[in-house]
Order: sequence, then C-alpha cells, then structure tokens
Amino acid sequence: MIDIQFPTALQIMLSLALAQQEAVPQLSSSQLAQSLGANPSFVRKLLVPLVQDKLVDSIMGKTGGVRLARTPDKITLRDIYRSVVKDKKIWAPRTGIPHRCLVSSNVQSYFEELIDDAEEAVQSTLGRRTLLQALTELQRRAAVTEVSGRAKQERLSRR
Repeated sequence: MIDIQFPTALQIMLSLALAQQEAVPQLSSSQLAQSLGANPSFVRKLLVPLVQDKLVDSIMGKTGGVRLARTPDKITLRDIYRSVVKDKKIWAPRTGIPHRCLVSSNVQSYFEELIDDAEEAVQSTLGRRTLLQALTELQRRAAVTEVSGRAKQERLSRR
C-alpha cells in the first residue's frame, strides 16, 4: 500500500503557507479537507502530529482553525515528513525467509542497509527544501501554466 500521509501533510502545510501569505488568519480542518479533496477525519489525524511537533498552531473554539506555527522559510519538508511519518521506514524488508542459499541467507540484512541508505537520501533531499521554496515553486508553475493557457487561447482565436 502506498502511504499518502506525507504528500497530504505537505499539501496541508502548503495550503497554510498560502493562507498566511494571503493574510488569512487560519483555516479549519473542513476547509483544508475540501481544498485537498480529502476526508476531514484524515486531515484532522494528520494535524495532530503537526501540532504536537509545533509546526502548526491550533486555535480552539467555534471560529478556530489551524495556522503555521513558524514562517514557511523556517519549516523544511523534512520537518513535515518526520512529523507525520515518525520512525516508519520507506520500505519494509521481508522477514521469515528460510536460509537456504547465499541470497536467502543474506538478503534481509542487505535490504535493511539499503532501506537505511534510501531513507537517509530522502531525508537529506527534504532537508534542503523549505516550505517557502515549495510554495514559490508551485506559484511559478501556476504562472507558467497561465501564460501557456493564454498563448493557446490567442492562437485558437486567430484561426
């Protein structure tokens, strides 16, 4: 099963960063769920570790919601990843393999080392990117798409 916790948590955090940029004080879990096309209870479940790890502030009450606890330039994607994934590894090795040959006798320890190396590479990559950089990249992509869409409309209207 593919784990969607990190991608969804990243979308939540990007939405909160955009809200902050647009001077929206906070968003409710229902608003986040609707904008993400996700189940509200799943969004609330993901918000728990983000609040516990002080990446998100939770405002209680009827008009409450959540907002970033730090500025987007101070939150790395690794912070988000570690918060929602915790100690869960990127892959799980097969266990209970009967030791019958060179491969079956050694593959589990080899794979565990491979998992550790892959996890280190993922976290290193995520640690070099901030939430602000990610939001800026999304905004750049949206601008390119908008310009491309206008150019296409202009070509079609000339025909």
